[in-house]
Amino acid sequence: MSMRLSFMKSFARAFLFVCLALVCISLPATAQGRIDCSRIDSHLLHQAIRYCVMLPASYETEKTQKYPVLYFLHGLGQNEQALMEGGGWGMIQDMRQRHEIGDFLVVAVEGQAGFFINSADGKFPYSDFFIKEFMPFVESHYRIKRARAFRGVTGLSMGGYGALRFAFAYPDLFSSVSAQSPALITQAPKELNRDLNTGGPIARLLGRVFGNPINLAHWEANNPFVLARKNRIQLKHQSIYFNCGQEDEYGFADGAQELHKQLVAEGVPHEFHLYPGGHDADYFLSHLGETLQFHWRAFSSAGKPVR
Repeated sequence: MSMRLSFMKSFARAFLFVCLALVCISLPATAQGRIDCSRIDSHLLHQAIRYCVMLPASYETEKTQKYPVLYFLHGLGQNEQALMEGGGWGMIQDMRQRHEIGDFLVVAVEGQAGFFINSADGKFPYSDFFIKEFMPFVESHYRIKRARAFRGVTGLSMGGYGALRFAFAYPDLFSSVSAQSPALITQAPKELNRDLNTGGPIARLLGRVFGNPINLAHWEANNPFVLARKNRIQLKHQSIYFNCGQEDEYGFADGAQELHKQLVAEGVPHEFHLYPGGHDADYFLSHLGETLQFHWRAFSSAGKPVR
C-alpha cells in the first residue's frame, strides 16, 4: 500500500512538471528591443553630436523589413538620452506589447541649447547639420523607409519648438509632427530686446541663438507662426498634433493657443489639447503615449493626414 502511494505521488509530481513545461513552451517570450547610442562627427558643426536609436524587437528578427522613423528633440538642459531616462523607452515597450502602437524607430539627437536651428551668427548651423548630415546618416545606416509618408518629428519644450519649426519649414520631408509644451514665444522681437538688456539667463540664451539684439530676419525665418502661414497649403497635407499644460510656468500655453487659432483661421487641420498641468516631466510623460499613437496612426495611413 505504501509503495503504491509513493508511486502515485511520484507520478503526480512528474505529471505536474510536464504540464508546467508545456505551459512554459506555449507562452511566447516577451521580446525586447534595443537602444543604439553613438555619435556622428559633423563637418558642419566641427564637433561630434551624440544620438540614440531605439529599435523594436523585430528589427533583429525581420532582417529585410524597413521601418518608419520618428525623430525626437529634447528640451532645454536635456540631451539625447532624455526620453530613455524619463521613462519613455519603457512606455514604448509597454505600448507595443499592448498593441497600442506598432514598430517604428525612434531617433533622439543631442541638440544642446540651440533650439535646433542655425545660430544667427552662423557659427552653429544646427538645422543644416540635421537636414544635410544627420538624417541622411541615420537613414542610410538603419533600415528606414526613406519616404516622407514614414517620417515624423516630435519634441518637448525647446524640442517642441524645433519639431514644429522643422515640420513647417520642410513639409516635403515630414508627414507628421507633434509637440508637447512647445516653446512658442509670442513676444515681439522689440519686447525681447528689452529683456535682453536685463541680462537674465533666458535672455542670454535667446541672444546666443537669435542674436543680441535679435536679428529680425533670422527670427522671422525660423518663426513657426510665420512658417505655418507661408506653407499653409502644404501643411494641409501634414498630420499635426500639439498640447500644453494650462499652468505652464513659462507661459507657453499662450503660444500654443495662438498657433491653434492661426491654424484654424487658415484652414489647416490639426489636433490641439490644453490639459491641466505645468511644464514638468510628469506632464510630458502623462501625454507621451497619445503622441506616439498619433504618429503610429499617421505612419499606418501611409502618409495621409489623420482626421
